[in-house]
Amino acid sequence: MEDSKLPMALRSNLLDLFGQIEREFENLYIENLELRREIESLNERLSGEGQTVDGGDLSKGALKTKASHSTSQLSQKLKTTYKASTSKIVSSFKATTSRAVCQLVKEYVGHRDGIWDLAVTRVQPLVLGTASADHCSMLWSIETGKCLLKYAGHAGSVNSIKFHPTEQMALTASGDQTAHIWRYMVQLPLPQPPADISASLDDDVDFSDKDEADGEAEGPNECPTIRIATTTLKSHQGVVIAADWLVGGKQVVTASWDRAANLYDVETSELVHTLTGHDQELTHCCTHPTQRLVVTSSRDTTFRLWDFRDPSIHSVNVFQGHTDTVTSAVFTVGDNVVSGSDDRTVKVWDLKNMRSPIATIRTDSAVNRISVSANQRIIALPHDNRQVRLFDMNGVRLARLPRSNRQGHRRMVCCSAWNEENQACNLFTCGFDRQAIGWNINIPALLQEK
Repeated sequence: MEDSKLPMALRSNLLDLFGQIEREFENLYIENLELRREIESLNERLSGEGQTVDGGDLSKGALKTKASHSTSQLSQKLKTTYKASTSKIVSSFKATTSRAVCQLVKEYVGHRDGIWDLAVTRVQPLVLGTASADHCSMLWSIETGKCLLKYAGHAGSVNSIKFHPTEQMALTASGDQTAHIWRYMVQLPLPQPPADISASLDDDVDFSDKDEADGEAEGPNECPTIRIATTTLKSHQGVVIAADWLVGGKQVVTASWDRAANLYDVETSELVHTLTGHDQELTHCCTHPTQRLVVTSSRDTTFRLWDFRDPSIHSVNVFQGHTDTVTSAVFTVGDNVVSGSDDRTVKVWDLKNMRSPIATIRTDSAVNRISVSANQRIIALPHDNRQVRLFDMNGVRLARLPRSNRQGHRRMVCCSAWNEENQACNLFTCGFDRQAIGWNINIPALLQEK
């Protein structure tokens, strides 16, 4: 070990982990020995009883059956204990590996209600934006977790947030039946020395159960607040659940519970098209990063692809791959759409042949607003059951983000968003525990483990 090139901290961590594994195996070994002794003594006792029993072959047969049954029970117990202990060791080792690859970096706390959506700005300075049921949207310093700006112009829950591709503008959709476009200017705080993450994780605080004001103590009250939108888009007759910028940022699309999606001109705020056809409320909308394509999701179990590339023809394709509400459908950098549903599945589709999915991911919980990383195309699945899982485009599971009483989400996880430009924090999640979380996902290590 003296010749080891590993850093001292990593070496000691490895030694500690191997020590834990050794202790688990030692306990297992002792349990096995005790069970073996039990089996042997039982066999001896039964064979002894067999010699003293009268009544010929019948009772011996009965006794043999009894002995065989008892031995079989113990044997089963031994197997079960062994399997349980071994799987415990393997799963704890996997969890440890997963923790090393996926680490919680920062918690963003200050909203007074659940957070529905989040996104990262697409121009410098890079900041995190959140949309909450508390009627507010907030911008956060990714590095420090400090609230930099609050938008309080909506009269209802803020259901989604998206940033303009080239300008410092945000687009938010709300339960007040409108979408707002607002300009922001933020001053990033000076970088701070890195905090000891392990120390902060020792505080087992459940913000979701605290009084409303408690989460505000650290500074969101000091946030500058904007209350007036630059542009208000209003023509929906129901909750606006999502909105997104079309490529170039000159038009936006909104999705509503009135079963329609609307296309607006940003400069004039005029309604350009109303996209109808869904049979029930819309749940999400997403635009293609480089082409004039829109995908809308609905409670009617379908999602629709709207094509605006040819100004004279607006074609639409309907996809019926799910059996329950489609909670989101998103484009990837390639020619794929990935859809998630309350039917607990995620499906990967090829834009060139959308008749059937090229991959199906089956999970144990409803899936909310998914996101796909641009470079490695890793799908982040936020679940109703508080878990966040990572899969590749072939449907192979890569990791589950660590979650315990001390860290991770404590309520339903509503949304995930990748941000590969930031090395320290490259995945964000938010949920009904009123917090957003920044994660560091070591993508090369993740893909290597696969």
